[in-house]
Order: sequence, then C-alpha cells, then structure tokens
Amino acid sequence: MIDGDEVDRQAQLLRGTLDMCLLALLSQQPAHGYGLVQRVGEAGFPSVGYGTIYPLLTRMRRLGLVTQDVQDSPHGPARKVYGVTEAGRERLTAWTTQWNEFIDKVDRVVTVDAPATARMQAKATVAETRTQAEATLAEARTQAEATRAEARTQAEATPAEMRSQ
Repeated sequence: MIDGDEVDRQAQLLRGTLDMCLLALLSQQPAHGYGLVQRVGEAGFPSVGYGTIYPLLTRMRRLGLVTQDVQDSPHGPARKVYGVTEAGRERLTAWTTQWNEFIDKVDRVVTVDAPATARMQAKATVAETRTQAEATLAEARTQAEATRAEARTQAEATPAEMRSQ
C-alpha cells in the first residue's frame, strides 16, 4: 500500500512524464481516451483519470504531436481516436533520450553512498529498464509503420474499387 506522501511524490513525478507515457502508449496502438485511461491504470498509475488525460491529449493535439480521428462506435456515439504524428514520434524519441540521461544522473546521485552491491543492482535495473523501453519503442515504430503501410494500401485500393463499379 502506498501512503499519502508516496502518492504525492508519484503524482509529482508523473506530472512531468505523463505526456511521454501517453505518446509511448499511442505509438504502440492508437486509442480513445477511455482506453488510454485504462492502459495508464494497467501500467501502474490507477489514479490518472479522464480529467488529466483529456486536457493533455488536447494540448498534445494542438502541438501537433497526436492526431484525432472520429470513428463510429458499435455501442453509442462516435469516438475520438488518438494516434501519434511523425512529430510526436520524433518528440517521443527525444524525450526518451532525455529521460534516460536524467535517470542516469539521478542514479549517480542516489547511489553515491550506497554499498557497491546495491549500486550495481540499481545500475542493472536501470539498464534493463532502458533496454525494455528501447525494445518497446522499436516494436511500436514497427507496428506503426505496418499500420501506415496498410492504410496506404487500403487508400490506394479504394479508388480502384470505385472505378470498377
């Protein structure tokens, strides 16, 4: 169980990184706001709600980092589905690099007085986390490229189908 001070600390840390987390999640798979709230909760941040996600998505859309498409829903009104733009992918890459550099700096400060074993374990954890993040980012880029290629193929096929009718 996380006590109040830890919740406040986690909220402060998340405040500076939530936009990066949303871009990472959207680069893996486009989603509507409700789905993003669920995915952020599953990632370990259950206290992040709609009142946080939607204003951030609006800001990122205005900055050109995410797209917003309206799609019909089989159950109710149309949904706004968000995806990452090329500028968003570039920003995510830059932020990920900046984040990794930041982690290294904090790690150096925090582990200065730690025993050698704890310091080595912390560095191994950081390296493993970085490797996982880089693998996730690479996978997301591959999936995004496949999605874009499929969309291009469908767009090219649609006019041909219309001409044959």
